Amino acid sequence: MQISKYILSAALIFAGIMHFVKPQFFVKIVPDYIPSHLKVVYLSGIAEIICGLLLLFPETQKLAGYLCIALFIAVFPANIEMAKKFYETGNPYFWLTALRLPLQFVLIWWAYQFTK
Repeated sequence: MQISKYILSAALIFAGIMHFVKPQFFVKIVPDYIPSHLKVVYLSGIAEIICGLLLLFPETQKLAGYLCIALFIAVFPANIEMAKKFYETGNPYFWLTALRLPLQFVLIWWAYQFTK
């Protein structure tokens, strides 16, 4: 379980950092009905980094698990939007975005393991 925690933590921190390195990639997948796309990208990046850091410490691991679950649910519309846009544009990587949708449930289950 320890290695699993470090893998999820590293993935979250890396993804969060990427929100600042390549914000335009993330801006493109924010659904149109959500205002202030760039601000949302930065806020979600901060949330991912915080979740990843909190997961590292036994004292905050349980809280981190619940926050990760909330985060994975909150970003699900962006994953749907990315799959939709890849499909509409005929992007050959659409199948990857479609496979990513059920992966979100795996991430939620994974994060739940740290709430115990």
